[in-house]
Amino acid sequence: MRPQPGDYTPYFETYISLIKDDDFLSALEKNHTETITFLKSISDEKADFSYAPGKWSVKQVIIHISDCERVFNYRALSIARGDNVALPGFNENIYADNCAPEKRSLADVIEEFSLVRQNTICLFRTFDNAMLSRRGVSNNNPVTVLALGYVTAGHEMHHLNVLRDRYKL
Repeated sequence: MRPQPGDYTPYFETYISLIKDDDFLSALEKNHTETITFLKSISDEKADFSYAPGKWSVKQVIIHISDCERVFNYRALSIARGDNVALPGFNENIYADNCAPEKRSLADVIEEFSLVRQNTICLFRTFDNAMLSRRGVSNNNPVTVLALGYVTAGHEMHHLNVLRDRYKL
């Protein structure tokens, strides 16, 4: 089952289109293993590298993936449980500016991502088809729980592609 147009804001199409499977949970699990292997191949010397002035460091990108995954999980949980409150957006640049990557090791950042992903998989496994189909409002846009699952998996893939292409990792 895949999300349909209208289940998410067109902005999310970038992420959803990266998931080729009709099973986002399998993608989350497969991506987790592949991502950890990839991230562990990055040297500590490259962890603070940014490909251009004003761009995030490698550690900030990884922390960003974890931060967004937490936000997406909260949105999915809230909607799946039937809370009809409109959920706010968030400013990823403020999060990145305040994540203090210089105080953390690359290994710590990778471990955090791994734990967040394990939590994501556990959470989405609890949702039945009715819950996955529930629609809510997030950042002033309609979204279903299913779409948030696909967005989570695709968002990770998007940023890994950025690390490979722009950071040359």
